[in-house]
Amino acid sequence: MPQDIPWHGKTVHTGVYKQTVAGPRMVRRLNIDGDGQGDLGGHGGEQRAVLVYQTDSYRYWANELGRDDLAPGQFGENFTVDGLPDDEVCIGDRYRIGDALFEVTQPRVTCYRVGLRMGEPQMAALLVAHHRPGFYLRVIEEGEVEAGQEIIKVSTGPEAMTVEEIDRVLYLPGHTREQVERALRIPALSPGWQSSMQTLLDQADSEGASSGSAGLNTAATAPPPAWPGFRPLTVTHLQSESRSVFSLHLAAADGSALPAALPGQFLTVKVRPGGSDPPLIRSYSLSGEPGTGAYRISVKVEPHGAASNALRAHIRVGDHLDAAAPRGTFRLTDGDNPVVLVSAGVGVTPVLAMLHSLARDHSTRQVWWLHGARDGTEHPFAQESRDLIATLPNARSTVCYSRPAPSDQLGADYTEAGRLSAELVRRLGPPTDADAYVCGPTVFMDSLTAALVDCGLATSRVHTEIFGAGSALTPGIKGSSTTTAPHQPAGPPGTGPEVSFARSGLTVPWNEDQGSLLELAEACDVPTQWSCRTGVCHTCELALMSGAVHYSPDPVEPPAEGNILICCSKPAGEVVLDL
Repeated sequence: MPQDIPWHGKTVHTGVYKQTVAGPRMVRRLNIDGDGQGDLGGHGGEQRAVLVYQTDSYRYWANELGRDDLAPGQFGENFTVDGLPDDEVCIGDRYRIGDALFEVTQPRVTCYRVGLRMGEPQMAALLVAHHRPGFYLRVIEEGEVEAGQEIIKVSTGPEAMTVEEIDRVLYLPGHTREQVERALRIPALSPGWQSSMQTLLDQADSEGASSGSAGLNTAATAPPPAWPGFRPLTVTHLQSESRSVFSLHLAAADGSALPAALPGQFLTVKVRPGGSDPPLIRSYSLSGEPGTGAYRISVKVEPHGAASNALRAHIRVGDHLDAAAPRGTFRLTDGDNPVVLVSAGVGVTPVLAMLHSLARDHSTRQVWWLHGARDGTEHPFAQESRDLIATLPNARSTVCYSRPAPSDQLGADYTEAGRLSAELVRRLGPPTDADAYVCGPTVFMDSLTAALVDCGLATSRVHTEIFGAGSALTPGIKGSSTTTAPHQPAGPPGTGPEVSFARSGLTVPWNEDQGSLLELAEACDVPTQWSCRTGVCHTCELALMSGAVHYSPDPVEPPAEGNILICCSKPAGEVVLDL
């Protein structure tokens, strides 16, 4: 059963510490009686009810690692088996053991906890690199099993794709399109792996890519940045859009056309607050029409926003603003299905760029424009969005003012009094085959995302954009849901190059006491996402806005161009991270 284990100053709740048992045990749909998983997000469930590892791999690792202390259960498995090697067992194979019937669903998920159990931090990477992951079983028929019972193969999975082969397809370079298509034809393959394989196929269709990392993290599917680091852009125009929002129009300092951004992407800029203070690094969505050779970003001035107030107070036409290339995975996808654009307040900026793109292309897609504002004075781009919608033959608009002013006209300025709410979305009933793009405050996005799913949209078709730091993913760590504002790390400051966390608005000197950029981020309570911590799973992959890193160890497969893996990298100089 799961237990609490101290680790790196934290507490890990994990079921990886297995003990052998004697006599029969009842195997049920979700688990074996007497066994438990500590992290049901990464382990367990119907598709991962039983984990299998082989005695042959035990012998291999004993020799490879020089160990003589490996006992059954050491790799966190439920069944230690003689036979069933990963390069022979196929996804979809069925086996009977005792009274129970099982089906192979996927390879083991790479996870830092097997390294914790083994006392070998690189174990997750070694399992993949040495082609010995082990695999999961789904329980087709419940029943009792017991050590010593024979394993009887009942049937072979369609496509005869081995555990070892499909593990290589996802985690290692060099897979083929034919392999991905074969994997997608296996009904028994778990939904998570099916989704990863579909992403690989989609990426290959769009760019001819063969990188496995695209199937592991959406950051890997973003196109590479148009230029490295930061470059100066010239402010050509300033425009007030509402009482609190203004726009900056930017052009290349040398007069050349700027590379086209994708509708929905953002620009990261360095804001000089004045005096000798270091620059502030902030990201703002591109709100103008893509592909014009120039950029427009729009900024909401917050009462205590250092960067937004500095921009409003000091920036003038003709000034230069250092900017990194457009980035972001929140972007309009091609297709002919309906599009639902949902925003509140300044969250309108990325979806407005999408609306511009649809209007420029004379799209005949159904377009639903849903926007919420306080009143007419806080409704940026009101006339601009109305003009764009008027050019689209299949567009409809719903604008909500939560507190309309006496001068605001119902039917002209807005269509609904009150907030843009989940209840209103459910009443409107957007088409279930739509792709929806939602941007605004976190609570708003959570509520509207749930409403769209309730209306029948697939979760994978509801896309959200977060302006600030994203949510953390720290599997198995107790108390990790506690939110603390990012801060300078405890102890004496480092003496290394500066590391800037762009989304968190924090810059700290690198400290060689930290083993990786991930460890530095954790010391600063910057929200991070990770799983394997050894350069395998790409959960920690994110954009490197500027600078360079070096790896130790090298990742099993490198990240996409312009990205890094923070779990196994250190700065080679000053770096700016999209974190």
